[in-house]
Amino acid sequence: MGRVSRRAFAMAALSALTMMPPASAASGRRGGDAAATGEMRGVWVASVANRDWPSAPGLSAAEQRAELIAQLDTAVRNRLNTVILQVRPTADALWPSPYEPWSEYLTGTQGSHPGWDPLGTAVTEAHARGLQLHAWFNPYRIALHDDPARLVASHPARQNPGWVVPYGGRLYYNPGLPEVRAFVEEAMLDAVRRYPVDAVHFDDYFYPYPVAGQTFDDDAAYDAHGGGFPDRAAWRRDNVNRLVRETAARIKEIRPAALFGISPFGVWRNSDTDPLGSDTTAGVQTYDDLHADTRRWARENWIDYICPQLYWHIGHPAADYATLLAWWAEVVRDSGTLLHIGEALYKAGDPAQPAAWQQPAELSRHLTLAKEYALGNVFFSAREVTADPIGAMARVVADHYGQPARPPR
Repeated sequence: MGRVSRRAFAMAALSALTMMPPASAASGRRGGDAAATGEMRGVWVASVANRDWPSAPGLSAAEQRAELIAQLDTAVRNRLNTVILQVRPTADALWPSPYEPWSEYLTGTQGSHPGWDPLGTAVTEAHARGLQLHAWFNPYRIALHDDPARLVASHPARQNPGWVVPYGGRLYYNPGLPEVRAFVEEAMLDAVRRYPVDAVHFDDYFYPYPVAGQTFDDDAAYDAHGGGFPDRAAWRRDNVNRLVRETAARIKEIRPAALFGISPFGVWRNSDTDPLGSDTTAGVQTYDDLHADTRRWARENWIDYICPQLYWHIGHPAADYATLLAWWAEVVRDSGTLLHIGEALYKAGDPAQPAAWQQPAELSRHLTLAKEYALGNVFFSAREVTADPIGAMARVVADHYGQPARPPR
């Protein structure tokens, strides 16, 4: 994180928060009675690097399917109602895509058929259990390494090397090329055409997070396409804006009932950078560093829901959970965008985390604050929902999920 902020202000904000009228109430988005209004109770299931599922590459189709079913059943036991399944982690696919290869996280070999249809099965089995299935896509990340030769020979990134930018030891598609944007949209939307997914979901990765001493080399694309913009940053933001607007429009054409949600890094801009920003001193600002104008997407209703990753504890000196919760609630006020909150379950009990995260009740306190300002929460991630090392998830369920709740629509 960045500079130390005004801790006194952060704690005062927490006290004031419980006395303020809910910023989302004006839009009819107050939390309140979940049974009456519906609320998001979600979990991310990450396939990248086999974080959550499958537990390892190369399992049999039967083993992969059994693990997936176990994830869904665990969600039901915890009275969750939404599973956000990562189905395109690195420019690959967890369904039989005509555009991109089968993911290596299934079989251990990119392009190798796993012997079943994971996404198709996930949608069917989730719906059978009363769960929504949100298909989670990463638009531009190609690989967690920087060697194109390691990609399967048929990979679009090898067929179109001019689309690729190595950066920070990884490979990315160049968001500044219109042909790249058209391709990644088509590749992702193939899944929306094939399956009755309840939503398309993006996470926080657009332009990559900054790496010290390195430059994302999009000079040629900027020379070709950036002439009408005041600077490179404005052009980059426009590239991402176009991806968001075009994806939203095409989802509604293909599957009108499907939602479009994005889960950005929790800080749009700090207030010392922009008076419209949050009273934080975060080391990353999505508007400036990832070229993602997340505030605009929510306020102008380009997306159906926004789920900022508020992965800090209450009273954090640089990015206080309570301060950011109130800020995001004000962002969505009177908009058509629902607010859900991304929660750092993975930090609960981690000895590397501050003292607040060693308390099983920290996350439950988050939900107590959030229920008057947002329509529910999403937990990162499935592995920790299952393991629950200090009982933080069990505490959330006991304190807040006494009865099932439908997702907000």
